[in-house]
Amino acid sequence: MSNFRPEGRPFIWGAFVLGFLTGWMGWHALSTLFFIVLLWLVVFFRDPDREIVFSPEYVLSPADGKVMVAEKSPDGAHVSIFMSIFDCHVNRAPHTGVIRRIYRGGKGYKAAFKGDSDTNVSNTIEIETVHGIMKVVQITGLIARRILCWVREGERVEAGDRIGMIMFGSRVDLYLPGEWELFVRKGMRVKAGESILGRRLS
Repeated sequence: MSNFRPEGRPFIWGAFVLGFLTGWMGWHALSTLFFIVLLWLVVFFRDPDREIVFSPEYVLSPADGKVMVAEKSPDGAHVSIFMSIFDCHVNRAPHTGVIRRIYRGGKGYKAAFKGDSDTNVSNTIEIETVHGIMKVVQITGLIARRILCWVREGERVEAGDRIGMIMFGSRVDLYLPGEWELFVRKGMRVKAGESILGRRLS
């Protein structure tokens, strides 16, 4: 079953009204364009139910999209996921834990699929898990300039819970503490709450 995010209603009604008015005024090509945009908005703001299958030694994807970075370091692992304008943009908790800190940072709005978008305006959600602090970073893009965060500090989340959304087209980075075996690589597509990104080794 697919749900729909209420945040999309103003955009959809706007596209509908503009499509109706331009059609009524005889500007049929423009009216058709607005109704195409309306259909896209309905798809963009979809919020499908997901079957969450979780075990504490694993970590789930926080976003739908294409993996841009999947790398390990002595301090942990980093996975970056680019969400195109056609992906579902609802972000989900990668692991069960408690929200310890939420903070904004960065400046500018570069294209999210470029490596230098690390400095873009962002929202970081720190989740304390059995493996340590995991960081979910919601990063704006060239068009995406509004970050929605639906959780608060001190709140407990279960793996796969909805935690936020970015509008429109953006990127989510996940930083993991400790040693991990990653199951994904650059170019792979993943789904929030369903795709397993890796397994904790120690």
